[in-house]
Amino acid sequence: MFIRLTHSVNGIMSDATVTLGITGVGHRGTSLLRNCAAMEDVRIRAVCDLQERRLDAAQHTLEEFQQPAPDRYTDHSQMVSEADLDGVIIATSWRQHIPFAIEAMEAGLWAAMDVGPASSLEECWELVQTSQETSQQCMLLENCCFRREPLSVLNMARDGVLGDLVHTECGYCHDLRPRLNATIGTSREETSIPMKNDRYYRSIHHEKRNGDLYPTHGVGPMAKCLDINQGNRFVSLSSHASKAAGLRDWGDRHLPDDHPNRDIDWSHGDIITTVLTCANGQTCTITHDVSLPRPDNSKRYCVRGTRGMWQDERDSIYIDDRGPDHEWEPAETYIDEYEHELWREYRNAGIEAGHGGSDYLVLRSFVRSIAQDVRPPIDVYDAATWMAIAPLSEDAIATGDTVAFPDFTDGNWLTDEPIFGLTGEVAEDRLSFSTLL
Repeated sequence: MFIRLTHSVNGIMSDATVTLGITGVGHRGTSLLRNCAAMEDVRIRAVCDLQERRLDAAQHTLEEFQQPAPDRYTDHSQMVSEADLDGVIIATSWRQHIPFAIEAMEAGLWAAMDVGPASSLEECWELVQTSQETSQQCMLLENCCFRREPLSVLNMARDGVLGDLVHTECGYCHDLRPRLNATIGTSREETSIPMKNDRYYRSIHHEKRNGDLYPTHGVGPMAKCLDINQGNRFVSLSSHASKAAGLRDWGDRHLPDDHPNRDIDWSHGDIITTVLTCANGQTCTITHDVSLPRPDNSKRYCVRGTRGMWQDERDSIYIDDRGPDHEWEPAETYIDEYEHELWREYRNAGIEAGHGGSDYLVLRSFVRSIAQDVRPPIDVYDAATWMAIAPLSEDAIATGDTVAFPDFTDGNWLTDEPIFGLTGEVAEDRLSFSTLL
């Protein structure tokens, strides 16, 4: 359910209207569009897509929310240079996320990217450097950081309930074999960018790349628990890939004999296991698992400390000297006790939106950051760090070596809140998870 929000939720409404453009209004972009259109202090002034039918659908969606007809574009560069905007949301195929964000910042706009991997380490550095040079912000729309459970566990970690954190686990485990084998038109997530053989855009990456291609859903919430870029950082990465058999096996059994995907020599291993080490001594294991059969979708979150552990997959928690001796407890008791304030306010307001509300909350943080002119809680340094896991894991798998993790903050991770500003100076304010909305 989407409602037009006209009241205050923990300061959720800003005083001024924020004008946004959206590039890519396919399945994912339309979902983000609807969330933004439900906000009274947001106007969607421009939409961009290669397909006219999507632009028509976006305009109709805005009419549902009594928003004026948007300016329509088929070229992202033209939109960011011509439209009168405060910021741009990018929901295209993965390859365009960082280049389009760079173009937006160079045009004097804030940028928000939907999740995905970086194509190279070089473009991560370019993203950071562009933000620094233009003084424009870039936010990664990692909605998993805004889920109720990870935010409650973040509160527990901050309060020392789990003790001294030692290890985290996470991942993206989802059976995507039908989608990755599909052509455009048979997948519910069509791409905004034409691709070779008109195939679903993610399948190109699985054909050509071998690494963790979707790290941010898992690592984002764990990085926040580990204070990455805020007093801690990743220092090394090792990664290993199993053989690639699942997509070919599924294709052999389900695709017609003349289907073009039957002949693909898939490069991507079915299970990618990546281990990160941290400056403060913790480790983080990430699993990427999308081409073997499984009945559910899991992020495999696990946080372990000297006094307890939480497992999202089991929906369970164990705390020394607090719960039953050597017995799991339902996590909900602790999740409810340590629920983040924004979730209490959000639920009291009766708002419902995509991915259990996390889509709405991540977009609200972007809008509020623009309105208050403060750095967002998932900033350009977080975006570069989390997205870089993809090309770094490719290098580690290809060489068999452990690789050094770059420090995109140039040493400023050593500074606790308030964190460094875009020019290296201490920022006066930053939108944080304690003052999120």
